[in-house]
Amino acid sequence: MKRLLDTYGRLLTAGFALFVALWALGLIILPQVSMLERALTAPKRQLDSSIAGTLGRDANLCVSILRAYDNEPITNGTNGGLAIPSISGISSPSASSMTVPSMGGMAVPSIGTQGGISNASKRPYILQCDRADTHQRIVRSTTEVYLDELYNLPILRVDETQSVAKQIEVAQAISELAFALETELKMQEAQAFSYTLDNFGALFAARYIPMLPEAKRIDDAKVIKKIYTRLGLRFENGGEIYERIGAITLFRTLCYAMATTLLALLVCYPVAYKVALATKPERAVWMMLALIIPYAIVELMRVYAWTTIIDNRGLLNSMLDFAGFIDMQAGESIQFKRSALTVFIVIVYTYVLFMVFPILNVMSTLDRNQIDAAKDLGASTFRIQWRIVIPHSKPGIAVGSIATFMLAAGAFSVPRIISRGLQSEWFSQSIYNKFFESENSNVGAAYSFGFTLICFVIVALFMWIMRTRLKDFAKVQS
Repeated sequence: MKRLLDTYGRLLTAGFALFVALWALGLIILPQVSMLERALTAPKRQLDSSIAGTLGRDANLCVSILRAYDNEPITNGTNGGLAIPSISGISSPSASSMTVPSMGGMAVPSIGTQGGISNASKRPYILQCDRADTHQRIVRSTTEVYLDELYNLPILRVDETQSVAKQIEVAQAISELAFALETELKMQEAQAFSYTLDNFGALFAARYIPMLPEAKRIDDAKVIKKIYTRLGLRFENGGEIYERIGAITLFRTLCYAMATTLLALLVCYPVAYKVALATKPERAVWMMLALIIPYAIVELMRVYAWTTIIDNRGLLNSMLDFAGFIDMQAGESIQFKRSALTVFIVIVYTYVLFMVFPILNVMSTLDRNQIDAAKDLGASTFRIQWRIVIPHSKPGIAVGSIATFMLAAGAFSVPRIISRGLQSEWFSQSIYNKFFESENSNVGAAYSFGFTLICFVIVALFMWIMRTRLKDFAKVQS
């Protein structure tokens, strides 16, 4: 700070500090606080009041549909004479005999007969009436609890074997009880402590894996399954197999990211050394251009370009077929998109500059006379690298490795596009599915925030192993 004050003066330094503070607050702190709040909040649809409200709406819609079918004739259409429930609860048959789904679900009656439902021996199946039951399971992490037992409600359900008038009466009673309970529970939930760790617990929740005895025997023999068992991510209870799917996906993603980072380091270190220390300056410029020019193309386009290389009839298989190693006409194409190594290679290609540039920048500050002196003293190439180049390049290696690891761990487009669902998903895909596929953004926020913390811990551990400090990273920019 003193150097900034001496160089730019108080006014410019204060402006710079304010800009950094606003940037950190707006782009780092506030988004993480918002994500943490969502992660600590139970999903609204899992609240007791939400369950009671859903029950009331289902019962209301059941009443509307039953009244419509009781009062209106049912046509023998080819689709079974499906009813159209309206917003006001009055429905009538349509020309196409198709059902319009409601917010609470879809009513799907079976083929009816001429006349009202009261003339039929059994009413058509209606989903909302089937769900109009006070014996509703409430979400709890440890025990199985039901709405009627917890809040002393009478056991009521719409029985399709009863008369329509009786079913309507029961559904109305359920609706009144449910909405009254919803109002009461909302008041209680508004005054109660609303934060919970249950969303984080979902990451380590065990799921039952149905498996035949022969498949179980084969699965138990796999090395990766034995590792999961050792780590407590997979266990057997009463002869049944349980796996912590979320934690397994997280563990696998972190291992993949570390493997990708190591592969990128093995590829980029020789390139950086060649450009920085083993090439004349005029030739190094052309080598740098060869590295940079491909990255003028949008990342997504470069990833899609790889699909034409690894496809069943892509460039690699075509070359192998031309060389006589495989016969594509006989279906002998190699399934590159099923190999995790393919994803590693594409990620390394995608993020190679984030590894090579920090190493190159630090290596270029090394005095070449040190290398010449070591050679004159008889040092081997390995010893020169181990004792001179690598220690000097350590900040660049640390920065490049951290950047590549974080990008690889959070990669979404590469594994999704390259594997096309034929490989185990990465954790970023699990987070996406929680937010947008299963509409469970609270659990997705817990996954995201927990993933961020774990990655920070790994980065801190890596810095401790590398004996690097934050101020050492300044060497990368100097």
